[in-house]
Amino acid sequence: MRPFLVSCLGAACTAALALPLAPAAAHPAESASGPGAVRAGDLPGATQSLPLENLVPAAPGTPAQGGQDSGPQQEQAVRALAPRTVRPFSLLGIVWDDAAADLRGRIQVRTRARGSGLWSGWQDLQNASDDAPDLGAREGRGNVARGSTAPLWVGASDAVQLRLTLADPHRAATVLPHGLRLELVDPGPDTPVVRGGPPSTPEATASSAANAPLAPLGATEIPAADQAATQADVTAAGGPAAGAVHIGPRPRIVTRAGWGADEKLREARFVYTHPVRAVFVHHSATGNNYTCAQAPSVIRGLYRYHVKSSHWRDIGYNFLIDKCGTIYEGRAGGVAKPVLGAHTLGFNNDSTGIALLGSFSKTAPPRPAVEALGRLTAWKLGLQGADPRGRTPMTSTGGNLYRKGRIVEQHVISGHRDGFKTECPGALLYADLPAVRLTAARLQGR
Repeated sequence: MRPFLVSCLGAACTAALALPLAPAAAHPAESASGPGAVRAGDLPGATQSLPLENLVPAAPGTPAQGGQDSGPQQEQAVRALAPRTVRPFSLLGIVWDDAAADLRGRIQVRTRARGSGLWSGWQDLQNASDDAPDLGAREGRGNVARGSTAPLWVGASDAVQLRLTLADPHRAATVLPHGLRLELVDPGPDTPVVRGGPPSTPEATASSAANAPLAPLGATEIPAADQAATQADVTAAGGPAAGAVHIGPRPRIVTRAGWGADEKLREARFVYTHPVRAVFVHHSATGNNYTCAQAPSVIRGLYRYHVKSSHWRDIGYNFLIDKCGTIYEGRAGGVAKPVLGAHTLGFNNDSTGIALLGSFSKTAPPRPAVEALGRLTAWKLGLQGADPRGRTPMTSTGGNLYRKGRIVEQHVISGHRDGFKTECPGALLYADLPAVRLTAARLQGR
């Protein structure tokens, strides 16, 4: 296994179902007072955390599987959280203490829309988040990463209900991992909080400075550049300094400042790997029920879920793309640089993770998003001279598909499922990858 490289620390980096119950308590670190209190002037957003270890058997007649009436045996298998009124939230997921433990069973939630009071239908949560940091990657302020489901975007909501159909009702104590909690994330308003002028905190300054010389300090976007101009980006990325390389035009990228990242949430250090040799494509599995105007708040929700709930150092993906084809900077450290992500367990080293916002197992990814994926990969891979049509040997750091130390010939543009046993990035997005490889190569002038 090739070790990852660590840099940038400290001053060196700074340049109508039931009567509602009482509102849920905030996450201890975000209560109204105390050491972790949210202070006036902080960026908006909060996380409510509801314990789930004492789920009760569902009431008689509760459907166990998506609307099918159940008999006594099936009812015994269903555990439930009764409808609960909470403070407003827009994204939810479940976490537990041991990242190696499994949550076995079918998890379903429904939520009440804020304002209208209408309840949604039942929606399934993906049992485990397939995106993960590598073991020993030192994620998250010294905290041990938690196990987690994939998060689900539900839109502005003020009440929640949950049911869990156990895989084995006679072994509930072993089926439910310790520390089970429902996380309700408020990412703040749909319109990102963008403060004009220079960054206001050392963390924001460091995050913005990592994108020099592609954009000035405090920029909310990195502008598009033609193929000739992007030759200079190669040097910024630490690539070869002499001679023209095959690189696509730089696409416009919304920076972390542009989507309203609260830089105080993340781990301060930036962690880099060796030069990027492959891209792993993901879908966020958060559902497709968002508008393009809401995309920044979806990203802020993912960011908060990854950091505050899952105990990662930062958002897991290096880039994100919304349904309108807008590209966003993900994990901090510089879009041209080889930032270590937490996206493909076993293959986070020497790779970049790109997530299309949505779920694409049964729904085709929007054309603008797929086209943006081609533009982004042509540029990002071109920084290191990588051919999008090729394959590259990569050494697994250990996962559920390849053992630690196994050398695998991966596509330079791979799907998440190529490195980890998962449905991600969804069958319909995965089917688009051969065309994306050809598009990226054409944009590079190959």
